[in-house]
Amino acid sequence: MVTGFNHSGFVVNELEDMIVFYRDIIGLEVEKELDSVAPPHGDHTGIPGARRKLIFMGKSKEKHSLELVHFIKPPSPEGHLERNQLGSAHICFDVEDLNSFYSQLKKKGVNFVTSPKFTTSTDGITRGVCYANDPEGNWLEFIETSITK
Repeated sequence: MVTGFNHSGFVVNELEDMIVFYRDIIGLEVEKELDSVAPPHGDHTGIPGARRKLIFMGKSKEKHSLELVHFIKPPSPEGHLERNQLGSAHICFDVEDLNSFYSQLKKKGVNFVTSPKFTTSTDGITRGVCYANDPEGNWLEFIETSITK
């Protein structure tokens, strides 16, 4: 039985650049760093002898983390999935003031695919959403939810 979420992960190429982005631009904290080496039979990675650097990032009050996975051996192949391709993934962040957050990140050079769009349901809940890419093209979603009644 599933009891909750633990973490989501992206395989990344430029690990230091991605740490800077998620820490300094998005506002996450580095929670844990691990060097992971799989035994010759592959262990949990399924890739015999794989060597990876793992960085877990999040917010101290939250249980869910973002894991940045950098493959040292074997190196990750080139390429990236399009957002509508099977297997493509994204991570979604809750934000307090989507318009302000969008403006701040836009000034810092974040590539947004959409500007904030807001809808209000008949039950008085307003939701705003916009999408962006991190520096390596991973999809990010930002959501603001507020009660207007």
